[in-house]
Amino acid sequence: MNTKLSVLFFVKRTKTNSNGLLPIFFRVTVDGARIEFSTKRYAHPDKWSVEGNRMKGTSAEAKATNSYLDALKAKVYDYQQQLIREDELVNLENMRNKILGIDKRSYMLVPIFQQHNDEIKALIGKEYAPATLIRYETSLKHTVDFMKWKYKVSDMDIRKIDHEFITGYEFYLKTVCNCCQNTTAKYIKNFGKIIRICLANGWIVKNPFINYKSKVVEVERAFLSQEEIETMYNKTFITARLNQVKDIFLFSCFTGLAYADVKKLSRRNIGIGVDGERWIFINRTKTDTRSNIPLLPIASTILEKYEDHPQVVNQDKLLPLLSNQKMNGYLKEIADLCGINKELTFHIARHTFATTVTLSNGVPIESVSKMLGHKNIKTTQHYAKILDLKVSDDMKILREKFGDGNRMKLKKSVG
Repeated sequence: MNTKLSVLFFVKRTKTNSNGLLPIFFRVTVDGARIEFSTKRYAHPDKWSVEGNRMKGTSAEAKATNSYLDALKAKVYDYQQQLIREDELVNLENMRNKILGIDKRSYMLVPIFQQHNDEIKALIGKEYAPATLIRYETSLKHTVDFMKWKYKVSDMDIRKIDHEFITGYEFYLKTVCNCCQNTTAKYIKNFGKIIRICLANGWIVKNPFINYKSKVVEVERAFLSQEEIETMYNKTFITARLNQVKDIFLFSCFTGLAYADVKKLSRRNIGIGVDGERWIFINRTKTDTRSNIPLLPIASTILEKYEDHPQVVNQDKLLPLLSNQKMNGYLKEIADLCGINKELTFHIARHTFATTVTLSNGVPIESVSKMLGHKNIKTTQHYAKILDLKVSDDMKILREKFGDGNRMKLKKSVG
């Protein structure tokens, strides 16, 4: 739709000042609607041309005034182009705001991002885990550092966030921050949530993520084999602390619980399941999804071992956990002592439960997914993809079926 815009200069003869001069006004008309403004300039009645909309003659005064009016008119048309570039309507209200210097409220990126993080902080324990806040706080820091690196500013109007900003941010994360592909994708995804907030509130009209695609590289999740689990289980260490860390790690291997979930386990989380046996009933800290897990004998034995531990008794917990950082530190020492050549972390126990303990032993993937508290079974399928041993066992059935004793007779095709 083409907007009709015109600018007209005129004098108001009813407002002659004490010197007998007339004030010069200009009228802006947008699609038939009009508004008037003072130019803050004056002209003698005899020196104003109604037909020309400017002062008569070639005097220095006339030249200066007419030059000013021409510049003012050019500025009005420039405001029209600004509105078009900003994807704003070229209407009377927006033109008036431009001429008077009343711009729309600017929405800055950092306060919007910070408000989002403050809301997450207020909802920790209700909707979000502490780790979620840490992730978004780190994301905000990277965003601010990127703006300083790329644009030499510490904040930006969100209307200036475009496709170039997104691709530049990705480049910055990969090069300056040395983030891997998947970590980069996570930070970009976090930033995308802030953009969606801006879109939902109408603060921006164009999504800068249009035509942008971020790839997540599928990584192979480490887990312990049956032999490695048995080696660790049968290993007794000199220090009680190492034995304690080993036991809690194995408990997670046979329950699939993440560190945060094991940490908050209490007697209230143990109940009797549909089979009359003891189960763990817990909402996952990360996603708040329900996990109902039958207690396997090894996990149950470990709980009984620590039921009189002072930390368990005094804090109403089921197991005496150290900090995640300390647990991981001791696990590296345990791996060395057990001859396990893997970068052992506590989260590997969860992977081990999904692969070696359950899927490899024929537990249906739907049941594994439910016990792990996955919202989408596709997440669980990542574990199934790496079980070549399970594939081999499954194919033994076909191998026997098509063996020499039961070889199928194939008919030759007639050409």
